[in-house]
Amino acid sequence: MYVMLLAISQYGNPCLRVRCAPVEKVDESHHTLAQNMLETMYAANGIGLAAPQVGLNIRMVVIDIPEDEEEGETPAMAMVNGELKKVRDIMPLVFVNPTLEPYGNQLLLTEGCLSVRDIRANVSRPERVKATLPQLDGSVLEVDCDGLLARCLQHECDHLEGFLFVDRVSSAAKITLAKRLKRLAASGR
Repeated sequence: MYVMLLAISQYGNPCLRVRCAPVEKVDESHHTLAQNMLETMYAANGIGLAAPQVGLNIRMVVIDIPEDEEEGETPAMAMVNGELKKVRDIMPLVFVNPTLEPYGNQLLLTEGCLSVRDIRANVSRPERVKATLPQLDGSVLEVDCDGLLARCLQHECDHLEGFLFVDRVSSAAKITLAKRLKRLAASGR
């Protein structure tokens, strides 16, 4: 299969602010898109990419968290379909039409985004998430996790609703970032 890198939409592009449509039926084009999205994400040194970030109004996400991105000396673990697994063993994740149930204490951590160049900011999100992730082959992963995977799932699924991480920063941080975001919006279309 020929893989091509896709253009990553940047802050200010209206496609990043649209609530995405569900994928009604997975076909070969979705498999090709998944490969192209993964390669685009790898080339940009990212760990997650949602379809609206490449200009497509569909509920599809790819995630691949390298082992060295997870903190700590023990491997990151998650409950996957009722079985405890290493996060690394379920990567890369490619899914459509996800549903998330974030829960637990709020955790403030620094986030960045391939669609918001050169800006990182602290974002408060629930520390855990239960996710239902339909796969391209028709199977479904039920994942209960914390750590970087929980954060990444929430961040990427926000894209499917038309939200960016900068929408979730504190009011003070929004004021601090306003000029930089305005410049990005002017140059990012």
